[in-house]
Amino acid sequence: MAQTLAYKILQKHLVDGELVPGKEIGIRIDQTLTQDATGTMAYLQFEALGLKKVKTKRSVSYVDHNTLQSGFENADDHQYLQSVASKYGIYFSRPGNGICHQVHLERFSVPGWTLLGSDSHTPTSGGLGMIAIGAGGLDVAVAMGGGPFYLPCPRVVGVKLTGKLRPWVAAKDIILKVLQVLTVKGGVGNIIEYFGPGVATLSVPERATITNMGAELGATTSIFPTDKMAMKYLEAQGREKVFKEIAPDEGAEYDKVVEIDLSKLEPLIAKPHSPDNVVPVREVAGTPVCQVCIGSCTNSSLSDLNLVGAVLEGEVIAPNLSMTISPGSKQVFNMISKDGSLTNMIASGARILESACGPCIGMGQSPSSTGVSVRSFNRNFVGRSGTKDAQVYLASPETCVASAIKGKITDPRKLGEFPKLKTRKKYITDDSGILKPSRKPDQVEVIRGPNIASLPTSGPMPDSITSKVLLVLGDNITTDHIMPAGAKILPLRSNIPKISEFVYYYVDETFATRAKEAGASAVIGGDNYGQGSSREHAALAPMYLGLRFVLAKSFARIHKTNLVNFGIIPLEFADSADYDRIKQDDMLRIDNVPKMLKEGADLTVKNQTQGYEFKAKYDLSVRQTEILRAGGLLNYTKKRSKDE
Repeated sequence: MAQTLAYKILQKHLVDGELVPGKEIGIRIDQTLTQDATGTMAYLQFEALGLKKVKTKRSVSYVDHNTLQSGFENADDHQYLQSVASKYGIYFSRPGNGICHQVHLERFSVPGWTLLGSDSHTPTSGGLGMIAIGAGGLDVAVAMGGGPFYLPCPRVVGVKLTGKLRPWVAAKDIILKVLQVLTVKGGVGNIIEYFGPGVATLSVPERATITNMGAELGATTSIFPTDKMAMKYLEAQGREKVFKEIAPDEGAEYDKVVEIDLSKLEPLIAKPHSPDNVVPVREVAGTPVCQVCIGSCTNSSLSDLNLVGAVLEGEVIAPNLSMTISPGSKQVFNMISKDGSLTNMIASGARILESACGPCIGMGQSPSSTGVSVRSFNRNFVGRSGTKDAQVYLASPETCVASAIKGKITDPRKLGEFPKLKTRKKYITDDSGILKPSRKPDQVEVIRGPNIASLPTSGPMPDSITSKVLLVLGDNITTDHIMPAGAKILPLRSNIPKISEFVYYYVDETFATRAKEAGASAVIGGDNYGQGSSREHAALAPMYLGLRFVLAKSFARIHKTNLVNFGIIPLEFADSADYDRIKQDDMLRIDNVPKMLKEGADLTVKNQTQGYEFKAKYDLSVRQTEILRAGGLLNYTKKRSKDE
């Protein structure tokens, strides 16, 4: 039977289950990556497994999120990460070496391999034919220890690309179009696989932009085949030896097909406050702008910044706004400094930031109150920028730089003739910012500063759970709602007691206090609860505060898995009408929980405050119910290791 590219790679890595959509499968992981905002906890969890060395083909620890060192906390984490990497066989990408996904694409991605990363934008490497999946840090820790990664077997949605992009229309516009068609919920349970004659017209960095932002679809991952374009990219990186041409079988059938004629696309933009709130740029053209930010793991490649530099030559950014540019890696920074692009940026008045996530994760450069910020980033959730009432738009670097020059949202086609850009057969390759692990690991001492707190765990699941409803929420609650990022909160990622004070902080500042008072609590949600980043802190910190279950209409994949991993039950309404009956402060009780989970039976939820009962269901594998009964994945894994 003809297979899709995604299934061909999954089949080769399958260690448990069958490729039947919706059924749980376990796959072997070749590579892992972490970043510093999630890595500290991932490595604390890896250490808790008691292993001497990672068992993957390659594991890499990146520092790119918490690079603003306004206190000792981030520096503490960096020392811990570097020392633990050296001891356990992990490569360490130093601060300043670049954004994890950009650097991994450049220096480590291998067509046909699997990659698991503790960051939701790990699918970036799908631009080079990898099955690259974002997950919580605990799942990554288990994979580093040689364990399979488990997930529901996804369906495969094919996106057929035909035609060729016209001048001023970019890869960002392709993924914005896909988001417009499928929405932020349209990728849930799916791998997005790109095929068709239009693929050959796209460079690897363009493909990576598309697979990167596929995370906003809620997709398991996104993937492109590899071809001559991929070979040229790897040759330019001096890594041609890892090239392998991979493609779907002829006649492969997809569960759904979306067709996009690239020649008919125009510049698009996502309006506040969702990546799928997409319209043509011309519809919002003229909107005054206070800030433009170019960079992030979505659009900080050499080709992106060469374009920006060429457009800015001889130009000065508008006086009513501030513009920042973040090169995606040291490689990109080196090359734009040598080819004149950086000179043009500086001369224009743009502010050059380090090769890091920066404003995308709310780490500095917050817009003014109610200000409009146009960004080449991947998310525009409320408050993510650091300014709760900012109006953040997402667009291509082309639209961003046009808007920076004009001082208002501008269709880049208004700039006239598209600049001629150089193509490069060779990139500058300097891996001095990537440190290899020690050859004498027994002599390496892991450095733990005062910001490295002990790892909190939970005990086995009790027979009965009585919880107070602390919040009743709507649809599309993001992990930014649950566990905010930003310069104030991110440095606390390795200190769960401290960071737990900020759970749901921008939704209800009293949440943490009320959770501690309640002892055991529950949260009610609508559809797509937990969309967004892979941050396991959105489950770990609530677990620390006493959250016992979340009852929602539906869940986003990664967050649902993270809840299970930390012993929090992700329940769904058997009858959605029951969602409307529950009120904040209601007391909910569930009896015989471990027994019912073992039997696979629906749970009966008693609303003790209002005096009625209703049914709650769950879409979990037998393995996941065992994890819940054990009190989380760490307990489950350690118990299995002892049993073996």
